Amino acid sequence: MSIAETIQSVGFLTNFRESALVYPIVMSTHLACIAVFGGMILMTDLRLLGLAMTDRSVTEVVSQFRFWKRLGFCIMVAMGLLLASSEAEKYQPNPFFWAKMASLVLVAVHAIVFKPRVYDNTAAIDAEPKLPARAKWAGALSLIIWFSVLSNGRLIGYWEGPGSPGKPVAVQSAPAVAAQVAASPGAGR
Repeated sequence: MSIAETIQSVGFLTNFRESALVYPIVMSTHLACIAVFGGMILMTDLRLLGLAMTDRSVTEVVSQFRFWKRLGFCIMVAMGLLLASSEAEKYQPNPFFWAKMASLVLVAVHAIVFKPRVYDNTAAIDAEPKLPARAKWAGALSLIIWFSVLSNGRLIGYWEGPGSPGKPVAVQSAPAVAAQVAASPGAGR
């Protein structure tokens, strides 16, 4: 937590976090890039699965979106780093933040595994009589991983840490709650 405190107390991050104008603009830019970048990822993955844009070659679809996906990814990550570092104390204990970071690591693993065999080898995929399994796996796993990134990113804002006013510290099962009620003074009256 002391590292998180140190990070977010950097002067420009404090000013950024407390800004009534800049913070919302950066957040909106981050979300807009997610939407545009996510749409291009979705279309590429659906093409790799053979479910959309089948009138176009895989090479055409991948190359058409490549520059814009890279640009959107860079802007999205830059805005995300700015947002997370400006409120590092809030994000540090959040399990959904860490699940999102783990999913982003899986994005990198996916790129290492599939970039040379699929994304940089689209001409060979187009030359095959039907979509090869490696292309379908690349598309399916990409969809799953990016859905995880987006879902966990959205859930970050809903997490209320321990000790939040009016929030339980932990969710308990019904039998555990029943046992506590039964053991409380005055039970059974």
